[in-house]
Amino acid sequence: MIDAGGLGWSGAWQIARRDLNARFKGLRLLLVCIFLGTGALAAIGTLTAAIESELAASGQELLGGDLEVEVWQRDLSEDEKTTLAQYGTLSGGTRLQAMASTLGEDGRAAPIELKAVDTKWPLFGTLTLADGSQTGAPTGTDAYLARGALDRLDIAIGDTFRVGTVELTAAGVIENEPDRLSEGFQLGPTVIVAEQVPLDGGLLAPGSLYQSKYRIAFDDTSRDPGDVEDAITEIYPNAGFDFRTRDRASPGADRFVRQMSDFLTLVGLAALVIAGIGIAGGVSSYLDQRRASIATFKVLGASSRDIMRIYALQIAVAAIIGSIAGLVVGVLITPLLGAALEGLLPVESGFIIEPAPLILAASYGLLVAFAFAAAPLLRARSYPAMALMRSRIVPLSQDKRALAATALGIIAICALAMITTDQPLLSGGFLIGAGGALIMLAGLGFLIQYVARKLPRPSNPLLRSALSNIHRPGAPTGALVTALGFGLAAFVLLAAVQSAIDGNIQTNVPQEAPDYFVLDVPVEEESAFRELVTSRFSDATIRAVPTLRGAVLAYGPKDDMIRVADLEELPEGAWMLNGERGITYADSLPPGSRVVEGEWWDADNSSEPAVSIDTQFARAVDLEVGDYLTIGILGTERDVRIANFREIDWENMGFNFTMVFSRDAISDAPHKLSATIDLPDGADPVEQGAMLRDMVQQFPSTSVVEVGQVLNDARTILQQVSLATLAAAAVAVLAGLAVLMGAIAAARAARTYDTVVLRVLGASRRQILMMQLAEYGLIALALALVALGLGSGLAWVIITQLFEFDWLPNWGEVLAVLGLGLFMVLAFALGGSLPLLRAKPAQALREL
Repeated sequence: MIDAGGLGWSGAWQIARRDLNARFKGLRLLLVCIFLGTGALAAIGTLTAAIESELAASGQELLGGDLEVEVWQRDLSEDEKTTLAQYGTLSGGTRLQAMASTLGEDGRAAPIELKAVDTKWPLFGTLTLADGSQTGAPTGTDAYLARGALDRLDIAIGDTFRVGTVELTAAGVIENEPDRLSEGFQLGPTVIVAEQVPLDGGLLAPGSLYQSKYRIAFDDTSRDPGDVEDAITEIYPNAGFDFRTRDRASPGADRFVRQMSDFLTLVGLAALVIAGIGIAGGVSSYLDQRRASIATFKVLGASSRDIMRIYALQIAVAAIIGSIAGLVVGVLITPLLGAALEGLLPVESGFIIEPAPLILAASYGLLVAFAFAAAPLLRARSYPAMALMRSRIVPLSQDKRALAATALGIIAICALAMITTDQPLLSGGFLIGAGGALIMLAGLGFLIQYVARKLPRPSNPLLRSALSNIHRPGAPTGALVTALGFGLAAFVLLAAVQSAIDGNIQTNVPQEAPDYFVLDVPVEEESAFRELVTSRFSDATIRAVPTLRGAVLAYGPKDDMIRVADLEELPEGAWMLNGERGITYADSLPPGSRVVEGEWWDADNSSEPAVSIDTQFARAVDLEVGDYLTIGILGTERDVRIANFREIDWENMGFNFTMVFSRDAISDAPHKLSATIDLPDGADPVEQGAMLRDMVQQFPSTSVVEVGQVLNDARTILQQVSLATLAAAAVAVLAGLAVLMGAIAAARAARTYDTVVLRVLGASRRQILMMQLAEYGLIALALALVALGLGSGLAWVIITQLFEFDWLPNWGEVLAVLGLGLFMVLAFALGGSLPLLRAKPAQALREL
């Protein structure tokens, strides 16, 4: 007998330890759910923290300095260079697209990204060549080439090639370029040359599209780059400078990390929500198996508090072991996720230990375990021994304190999520949505039971029994609906996200993109350029547009214009105000645009200079037709009137400009043409190569971008994103399957009783299996549409709001995966029913 003072924690632990199966029989579902949720969050947090840490720690090397100043279509003046140099060591150079070609009539030609640097480059980090040597900037006519450039030109180290009018020598193959990530997306393989090469090659003529980039290594390392940026902007407010600092060395990488982190965090939270449901089912099943032990303890004098302590300790041990296993596996799989993102982001190879995300993941796991285990624990402790013994036939009633305990646990989880996230609105919205989905599924469970109760009784006895099982007292329909709803929704989510990413890879862009973009075509030689292309491909479609760079310096009503330099921060969505952008002029409305307000100008009318702007930009800064813009071009300011707003089809991969000016507004500024070339289907690759060679020889200052290669690079990046997405979303699917198994396990005791009674009454094993399949099939079919809406809705948010891709799911694939999910549900139901058939009637009835 247990004395009146109770067991205490020490006595409870002794009983709990002895009663706890070494293989955690009965608590395996709890282990699996905690393991999945903790492992997912550990891997997500570790990978994200490692990338962000690397970006922060290597900011100087990734940028190539503490501060970068960039300007288009001109070099900095001596006065501007002097101002920058007062803050530290200054290193400058130029970046532009160019064409490289080998010598001779049958030589090869290839688009490249030309990077000209001075002798101080790199200020941070080291350029490493493929032979293992470390070096600095090339000198004279030496050039360091990316492996892709060497392969495209079919040359070896020591061979010569031409860029513009300069002959260069291939002096080495680039293995590691320290500031590559900050340069952004490449439109061709990199070739690094000395500072004077672009000028000597005739590539920096007035109007050419090139960037001058200057990096500063501060003398005073404690200096804030933002303060220096503000000081330079104050001195040169209209210079058109773009700035980057060591704290945001690669905005594109930062944005991608943030998007992936947001998505993976949602996946982790989803896995936790689903795992919590599985934990509740698993603990209910475990305590149901222990009801005889609980009743015995109570008969021997154990209090409800003693019962709570014994099984809380057992659950705690299982939860801690599951969490530790999840943390270990999360750390182990981080290198695999890093490999999936290799080339996109700076991720250390090997295993990464980041304490903060591991502690957070473990905290989530333990909170979820106790929040969802509280309800079945409180239910089991609150009833007398005889009620526990009878409850296989007469279910236990609900305990109001159980609901309160679960609610408090969920509030704690939500509070932890909101405190630790960088996107509280996103995480909060997801948690609210998950809570709403739970409430909806719970309501749907009641609705299914109500409808099953009201439906007429089928004549088929198996179908009649299956329908009765859905609404009978103690039926696990609510748990099954929740489990199946989340599980099937996870299948739909996975399929919709995956197929939408594949859709973005396969559909619009490849179909609508031209074959080539050509930059820096001299205006006066447009006819000769067209003749060169059509001499090889008479059916080629050529579109040429003037191309300049300009920055919006002020906007608004003519008498009350807002200076961009005076803004403390840019309005949301007003990215056009951030530095210089591509601009053009036209006499007629460009293809792919539609005027939605105002009117297009008359080309023959010499009224005041005008501009047409994108409607999204207009809304972002609250502009009206008739307002004015002040545009800065090559250091000069021009005022233009807004004539109309346009909607632009950004998917056509042609020339799309947010601002299109009238000819008299900007045509007098130095500029060149950019052109697109669409070749006929089945164009001969040999003839294409000959066309590129002719272009290099006749127009050495032009550069060509092969769109096919760019699309292949973009496709590779999207496939890497797709792979990481697939791996992450698989966690939610596994959690959904674990929950389904838990729901089946939790209902096993009642199923055993029903099966035994049916077998005593003469039912065959086949009939019992068919009845189980019919019951689960009816519930799964009722949930299919709900899961389709829930999963595809969340996938739409992920694709369009997080990744900012087009919503292009393959609904055939989505429905096929949903069908696979339904098949797996029935397979699990069948698998869960097989042990019931092995129950011996005499033994089962004695246990009841």
